[in-house]
Amino acid sequence: QVQVVESGGGLVQPGGSLRLSCAASGSIFSINDMGWYRRSPGKQRELVATISSVGSSIYADSVKGRFTISRDNAKNTVYLQMNSLKPEDTAVYYCNAHIIGSDYIYEFYWGQGTQVTVSS
Repeated sequence: QVQVVESGGGLVQPGGSLRLSCAASGSIFSINDMGWYRRSPGKQRELVATISSVGSSIYADSVKGRFTISRDNAKNTVYLQMNSLKPEDTAVYYCNAHIIGSDYIYEFYWGQGTQVTVSS
């Protein structure tokens, strides 16, 4: 069984920073892409950033230059460093991981979400 668990959300003032973490655990053979998505009230879930197993990353235009995605393959963990946060970044942030389990079955896994609120 595989679990994906996020941490690091919270309340921050505009212009502040937060770092999100997402760790995958369980019966894992390998992990391909990992990424972060977010959903704001009244909006659809949107891509924030993704990173491949070799470190190639893609960012939404709205976060380029402010957010940085990284991963530690030894720890099966992906991070999202968020700087210069704006009120419009307020959302529930979800981690996504493309995992091949020890049974060699490829599945997409989602974390439970972590709330990020940017407000003064």
